[in-house]
Amino acid sequence: MKINSSKYIRSFLNVISLICFVSIVFVNNTNAQLLEAPFENKYYQIKNVPIPADIILEVGGMVFNDKGQLAVTTRRGELWVIDNPESQNPKYTRFAHGLHEPLGLNWKDGSYYLAQRGELTKLTDTDNDGKANKYENIYSWPLDGNYHEYSYGPKFLPDGNMLVSLNLGWIGKGASLSKWRGWIIQISPEGEVTPIATGMRSPAGFGFNAAGDLFYTENQGDWVGSGRMTHVEKGDFVGNPAGLKWSSEPGSPVTLKESDIDDTKNLSLYEYSKQLKGIKPPSVWFPHTLMGISTSDLIVIPEGFGPFEGQLLVGDQGHSKIMRVFQEKVNGVYQGICFPFREGFESGILRLLWGKDKSLYVGMTSRGWSSTGKENYGLQRLEWNGKIPFEMKTVVAQPDGFKIEFTEKVNKKLAESVSSYSITDFTYKYHHIYGSPTIDVEKKNISKAELSEDGKSVRLYVEGMRNGYIYEIKSELIRSISNQSLLHNKGFYTLNEIPSGKMAEMDHTNNSGTENIDIISIKRPTKMPDSWANGPEKTISMETKPGLKFSLDEFSVKAGEKIKLVFNNNDDMLHNLLIVNPGKATEIGNMAVNLGLEGQNKGFIPESTEILFHTNLMQPHSSDAIYFIAPEKPGEYEYVCTFPGHAMSMRGIMKVTK
Repeated sequence: MKINSSKYIRSFLNVISLICFVSIVFVNNTNAQLLEAPFENKYYQIKNVPIPADIILEVGGMVFNDKGQLAVTTRRGELWVIDNPESQNPKYTRFAHGLHEPLGLNWKDGSYYLAQRGELTKLTDTDNDGKANKYENIYSWPLDGNYHEYSYGPKFLPDGNMLVSLNLGWIGKGASLSKWRGWIIQISPEGEVTPIATGMRSPAGFGFNAAGDLFYTENQGDWVGSGRMTHVEKGDFVGNPAGLKWSSEPGSPVTLKESDIDDTKNLSLYEYSKQLKGIKPPSVWFPHTLMGISTSDLIVIPEGFGPFEGQLLVGDQGHSKIMRVFQEKVNGVYQGICFPFREGFESGILRLLWGKDKSLYVGMTSRGWSSTGKENYGLQRLEWNGKIPFEMKTVVAQPDGFKIEFTEKVNKKLAESVSSYSITDFTYKYHHIYGSPTIDVEKKNISKAELSEDGKSVRLYVEGMRNGYIYEIKSELIRSISNQSLLHNKGFYTLNEIPSGKMAEMDHTNNSGTENIDIISIKRPTKMPDSWANGPEKTISMETKPGLKFSLDEFSVKAGEKIKLVFNNNDDMLHNLLIVNPGKATEIGNMAVNLGLEGQNKGFIPESTEILFHTNLMQPHSSDAIYFIAPEKPGEYEYVCTFPGHAMSMRGIMKVTK
């Protein structure tokens, strides 16, 4: 799609994108990328590394050797060494060929190391003629022969051991068809193997952050709602259960079994990790189509490449783009935010590598993996021109919101207006189905925006922070003091831990945007019937507990019993309680979300015959009591909070017995 497409079509596509929120048509996102690239070009320029016409450089791995030469492995099984890659006349020399699709490359002590499909190989030029004459097999792993059994790496550890990541096979679903598929394994120079972690589906990108901790990136797929980046430690299980097939093997640090994983619970990966020990949720999600569609390599930003030193850049193969990640540790857990960074590369990005001149080498391939870049392969450099873009530099979680640091001072009036910002949180289902829609979407109320003394940071006070959710943070109206708009005005923060500390005093009565609304309904009987001469036969007291939960997961009543239900909302956000027919909680929750802007005035209580009784929509620290006669038909009737974003987790069972 070309940049000169009709502005009316572009506007229409943008509207559709906002309405759909995610999972829109692929070409829409492509169009948006092409439009944005020229603005990014004011700060970061893409330059081609010339490739001879007779070389098909489908980049699988890249590394600089001790002589400053750039070495590149290709999916065609070759290793090319490039002299002067920064010039317009680089020299290419084929160092090795006959390899089996090497998708990684490293250099140590005069030799190249690479992961082929079925082995970790060491290549050496012992006679100094510029070509490998010694091929050493360090370790071989079995192959089933499935086309999807890619292998990546290696990455060197400080002790000289190497890490390799192994793709799952694909048989209509991810499958570990041969040993250690779906794992990251450690291999010593002598060929001794130590399994490290599993749960990987397609771990094409893995590496270390500035602190030396290991992370890997993942693509959307089965058990993977969207692209993500996860901190990996020995013994971790990161989500896809196929690799658990080998958890009983000697040396496995993982104790979970495939049979332990159950996706009928209708939970997010974060929620499931709180129920089942050993699961590691992501540190950063890359929302599908909103950020990218297939994450790849990750690399630390050095000094001298703009104002983001120590942060991470992450490639995306399908969208031919690079994203930026800022992370922090809260309560010992990694979390953080991803931003767009640079679009417009010529092919699908697989590998990233820093040159000595602080330019970023970008290695690309698209064969079999379609991308927005029109070429089948490519090698380009990204250079910073020294100009500072106006960006959200960091976002740090607070006990009651977020603190945004900008690269420049901001306009005070705009910075302190809550209307300059928009925050919406959501999550993804953890299930065996390929991908996931966004679920539990909730627009957050920002009660206050507070500018720092230096004029470069704004603290946003946000109501109803939820662990385990992804926060879309927009700053669309913000301007710098020189009246610049943000180069990228949104990011997505993954909140695994809410920091401890004193929360700001908030006027909960008003910061929801409405006064208490008394919902008058025959299904909300707040007065005890006069016929109940002896009062209710049973009183149920319900409260809330952290994590969007009711204090009771279930309670029992007898058919036809006279019930008084008291719901105390002791939380810091709005809640209601609806009792519905068996199996109807999800349906009613979705209907409540679809009420849209009129939902607040209706207490997010839709019109449905499936709803039996309900409380008011209650402000924090308020209560409501209703009286009703239990249904005559025994069964498991559900109760649920239908405030947007709550229905998937805030529910329980009212058991009606004879």
